[in-house]
Amino acid sequence: MIAKFLIAMGAILLMLVGWIGVQQAARHYALRHPEFGPPREEGGGCGGSCSCKGGGSCKTKG
Repeated sequence: MIAKFLIAMGAILLMLVGWIGVQQAARHYALRHPEFGPPREEGGGCGGSCSCKGGGSCKTKG
């Protein structure tokens, strides 16, 4: 019983660390390739390329 708990906790921790690694890799890629525009953070809407803020959908292109 305790082994299943420890395996589950380890898997969750591993997935969180993996997701942080994916985000870091995306940021580094965006820095190396500025021709693709600013990086789009999760919940950040359209990455600052239009007038929407707070994660809403963009209705106007800026």
